[in-house]
Amino acid sequence: MSTLPVEESGEAPLRRQPSQRRSARRVERMLDACADLLDEIGYEALSTTRIAERAGVAIGSIYQFFPDKKAITQAVTRRHVERFMSRIGTRFLSEDYSGWWDAVDAIIDEYVEMHRTVPGFRSLHFGDVVDLNLLDGVSDNNTVIAGRLRGLLLQEYGLADSEEFDLAIMVAVEAGDAVLKLAFRHDPEGAPQIVQEAKRLIRGYLSRQFADAAP
Repeated sequence: MSTLPVEESGEAPLRRQPSQRRSARRVERMLDACADLLDEIGYEALSTTRIAERAGVAIGSIYQFFPDKKAITQAVTRRHVERFMSRIGTRFLSEDYSGWWDAVDAIIDEYVEMHRTVPGFRSLHFGDVVDLNLLDGVSDNNTVIAGRLRGLLLQEYGLADSEEFDLAIMVAVEAGDAVLKLAFRHDPEGAPQIVQEAKRLIRGYLSRQFADAAP
């Protein structure tokens, strides 16, 4: 999975891009180690020394690419975003949906599945646990995610682009994020009834905002 920044992001967390396959694999090991440790010990206890030990690399290798643990965590978060969008894109290509409402359900399903199965995701989500601007120095993390989902829905369903549409997607992302976090607060698998309520909430809200744009 690429460690390159998402399109909306500003400065990249990497000090330099790995120029060789061996270096790229080493960076991926660092990111994997960081993700595992975030789930095991949390961000506060995380350190570059622990990441280096878990990845099986010298501490100097860490500093070749990352200035500190926040930069590594930022790279893990951006990898989560790319994986999330890639998985949604794959579903959109392989599955037939009745309309945008089923696509929204699929987006929520992917979020839930990544929360259950992808190392580091339950600890970071999309970075808000560490820094609300971890993905982008200007826009907060959910705004970055909303922008990516907005583009995907516009491309796939031909919905009318407008400031109202942008606002609706932003509100839906914020509301969905809050309710889905609630679903995982006391259930590591995500309380099914709360996940369903998240889907109902977002469907109902978006239906009222642009029902006339539905195919």
